[in-house]
Amino acid sequence: MKARVYKSTGSWYVLKDVEGKWHQARIKGKFKIENISSTNPIAVGDWVEIEGLDSPESIVINDIHSRQNYITRTSPHNKHQHHIIAANLDQSLLFTTIREPRTSLGFIDRFLVTAEAYQIPAVLVVNKTDLFRDKELAVFEHWKNIYTSIGYPVIPVSLQTGEGLSVLKELLQDKTTLLSGHSGVGKSTFINHILPEVQLRTTEVSDWSGKGMHTTTFAEMFDLPLGGRIIDTPGIRELGLFDVVKQELGHYFPEIRSRMQDCQFNNCLHLNEPHCAIKNAVQENGISADRYVSYLTMLDGC
Repeated sequence: MKARVYKSTGSWYVLKDVEGKWHQARIKGKFKIENISSTNPIAVGDWVEIEGLDSPESIVINDIHSRQNYITRTSPHNKHQHHIIAANLDQSLLFTTIREPRTSLGFIDRFLVTAEAYQIPAVLVVNKTDLFRDKELAVFEHWKNIYTSIGYPVIPVSLQTGEGLSVLKELLQDKTTLLSGHSGVGKSTFINHILPEVQLRTTEVSDWSGKGMHTTTFAEMFDLPLGGRIIDTPGIRELGLFDVVKQELGHYFPEIRSRMQDCQFNNCLHLNEPHCAIKNAVQENGISADRYVSYLTMLDGC
């Protein structure tokens, strides 16, 4: 029977079959997915086949359906392996904050590059606008100018005042959406708002580090009352890129991708090459200097 993975703890999987029934299952024997080497062979959002329905204790996953897409991060335990965060996504919402805690542009750009690499539309959610003063408002306008100009929606949100919540709910309807971001940016609070029966555990931002404390251990998918699903992910402190080579990186920056054909050399890395359309665009403010710095930082790590 066909079923979808709603939660994975590494050894057990919580599934919902096509008839709407819930099951717990293990993987049948050794399980490999062709051409995908990861620390987790099956991820939340995967469609699988299960057998052994005669007994709840004997249900096993014996096959996996082809993925529409998936998104990964570098394994926190081995930088040479990757961990699939979720699969079969319609979009991703990256929750960010300008204060308490501060999300860096570098982190945002790494997430967006990962989403581009796996062809997952991304939306930038800027939470805690109720904390904004003049300084934060200026930063928000800067972020908005950078990202809306290259095609990413930027939605200001306050879970305290309700700003932006109706826009987010409309975005989520009838879609499978990944929610991601650092711990402490309000993902769990947002989920508790739209799904009060779930009541995820939330924590305050750590005073000594300024970073959020981890509140989610495993990725988990939830059905929405008005249709669609959300996938909550563990708070990600660092999002390492996996399997992106230097020559491909520019393709995952929309503003670079649209101009790279104007460079003199087909293999231009936009560093010190002559007649580089990208460097010229940065100098003329056609490409954000912050984004170019992110590109150079990622390029150095490829």
